[in-house]
Amino acid sequence: MKILTIIGARPQFIKASVVSRAIGQCSQLNEVIVHTGQHFDANMSDVFFEQLEIPRPNYQLSISGGSHGSMTGRMLIEIEKVIEKERPDRLLVYGDTNSTLAGALAAAKLHVPVAHIEAGLRSFNMLMPEEINRILTDQVSDVLYCPTQTATENLRREGFDSKPVEILQVGDVMQDSALLFSQLAVPPADVKSKEGFILATLHRAENTDDPARLASIVNALNDIHTTVAPVLLPLHPRTRGVISKLGIELKVNTIDPVGYLEMIWLLQRCAVVLTDSGGVQKEAFFFGKACVTMRDQTEWVELISCGANILVGADTDSIVEGVRNNYGRLVNDTDNLYGGGQASHRIAQHLSKYSVAVG
Repeated sequence: MKILTIIGARPQFIKASVVSRAIGQCSQLNEVIVHTGQHFDANMSDVFFEQLEIPRPNYQLSISGGSHGSMTGRMLIEIEKVIEKERPDRLLVYGDTNSTLAGALAAAKLHVPVAHIEAGLRSFNMLMPEEINRILTDQVSDVLYCPTQTATENLRREGFDSKPVEILQVGDVMQDSALLFSQLAVPPADVKSKEGFILATLHRAENTDDPARLASIVNALNDIHTTVAPVLLPLHPRTRGVISKLGIELKVNTIDPVGYLEMIWLLQRCAVVLTDSGGVQKEAFFFGKACVTMRDQTEWVELISCGANILVGADTDSIVEGVRNNYGRLVNDTDNLYGGGQASHRIAQHLSKYSVAVG
């Protein structure tokens, strides 16, 4: 059975590191990997294939930049060409990026069945491009691999139970990656601080595309860096460019984006995580660190419910207070929220069942 996998962004490389590994252990499955090029910086892309031993992509589309519509449209055109050439039995997509939606739409229009890893996630904020991507991808998928009970319930509330689809709660493949690679963590070359620092990430469009929100967040980062503890910010190149263009002064310690093994090292040693990322919220949890999230909503509502994560939006005072209150606080996965590290195995085994029918 031939599976065509679409990846293009940092979180998808991490997820593919374990899912492709599990697929490779199933003799019935043959995987062809397409890298759209959505993340084009070497530290955002190539390093992940090297560090995590992901099979090198069979196709590199090198599509990045431009508006959401432009990027998605160009990807759809090129992915369609690959599908017509490879004629896969199934297409596999991850998460909620433009690459995800382009792959799912291309496959659906060519009548290739789609399996969606991280199905059912909802932030209920239709202003987020990611929310649109994940909802539309679920709609054209016939296999929906849900990471949590909340995601499964979301799909059932939306009526997926009455559709000819499979909904499977398999767990979160990000936890598989965290467990697998935690012993291989290495420090970034340009980081001197050993512990007690605040690890921050900042890249989401709702923050970086709004000058007022971005200025408020940077003010909070500067305040925290001066009055609480040093802030270490691996800075996405796009975010760096926006901050520079707006002339906003950023006083924290910044480094270039890091590989996954370096990110694990930082997560293991930081005192608290401050982020607007979806994946980093979970990664903080996997390594027992409290998280302060600079968003108004989150897909990972179970982390809010269990007290591991708090939402502070983009308000300067709320961000500073959230970090002060959670600095040094540890959290525990007492309820096994994300499947215990077996999601990739469950996905590969389920895909193998389809190979019998195909064969």
